[in-house]
Amino acid sequence: MGTGTLRVGIVGCGRIAGNHARALQRVPGVDVVGCCDPDLARSRNFAATHGIPQAFGSVDELLALGVDACTVCTPHPVHEEVVLAAAAAGIHVLCEKPIAVDVAAADRMIEAADRAGITFGVLFQRRFWPAARRIKTAIDDGTLGAPTLGEVSVILHRPSEYYSADAWRGRWDTDGGGVLMTQAVHQIDMLQWFVGDATSVSGFIRTHTHGDHIETEDSASAVVTFASGATATITATTGANHNLGNRVTVVGATGAIASVLEFPEGREGVNEIWTVPGEITLGTPYSPDVQANLDVADVNAGLTDFHTLQVQDFADAVLTGRAPAVTGRDARASLAIVAGIYESSRTGRVVDLRAAPTLVTTKETR
Repeated sequence: MGTGTLRVGIVGCGRIAGNHARALQRVPGVDVVGCCDPDLARSRNFAATHGIPQAFGSVDELLALGVDACTVCTPHPVHEEVVLAAAAAGIHVLCEKPIAVDVAAADRMIEAADRAGITFGVLFQRRFWPAARRIKTAIDDGTLGAPTLGEVSVILHRPSEYYSADAWRGRWDTDGGGVLMTQAVHQIDMLQWFVGDATSVSGFIRTHTHGDHIETEDSASAVVTFASGATATITATTGANHNLGNRVTVVGATGAIASVLEFPEGREGVNEIWTVPGEITLGTPYSPDVQANLDVADVNAGLTDFHTLQVQDFADAVLTGRAPAVTGRDARASLAIVAGIYESSRTGRVVDLRAAPTLVTTKETR
């Protein structure tokens, strides 16, 4: 790279790829030189829309262009294939979440990146919210103290058209899961970032609302235990008729409570609850006057600024040789929790996450 300019390609030209293109093009020193998609027409249309000079129909063609790095925006089960190809070519990778659809695949990706000596990051842009970083700092500096209790609440609305518009959504073989894998993994990542290593999980998945359109879950509940002795609950659905957004709450050893709330979905998270003595905030964000059932394109657009911050961090990590803010190993942790919930629901047992559970991507998982 020598010059300090990072030549980047985008793999996959679906919905979220637009965020990647806009974010990459905002970062000084980054040059988006190509994109690819198995649907060559879509790749060409995407390139024309975003002013990208070259469009291809395969990953191999894009990597042969001589890119320094690529971002991965493919359906979840394809992440492994792209990351392994990039690692073999010595190309740095920023991959969309979830890192993969089973823990064994994530381990292969991490190992390949390590062997190749490439920078491997996974996109969890909500970690870059000031409100989330405020909580992490307060945990680390003792203001909140070590978390003893946590809660994830993901109460979302998705119309049936969300699933029918993209045939790969809501299928085990092409999506790898439902609300846990596609939506709640963001908040599960934030939870484990706050609380630390998870050691076991028990949970249930169900399909209550979208069964005519999907075979994966649209609802889930779980209890997670952590190495520290902390516990947390997870509740998630895409079947609510009114979108209440996403919330992660922690109670610290000092007794203080802190939450980060994303409402409406796709808007910057805020510290709705903050009960540090002398700094008490108790928010009341909900109102019938707020348009909450937003189109997914609007949700994604609202997160572009934070995609940009993570892309900027990744580019700097590549150019300076440091680790990115969210590594492949970091992303593996949230995937393990999701995979553990699926396994627990399938078997009816508490799952030991230290045994690296793998997701059974079949209807039997239900």
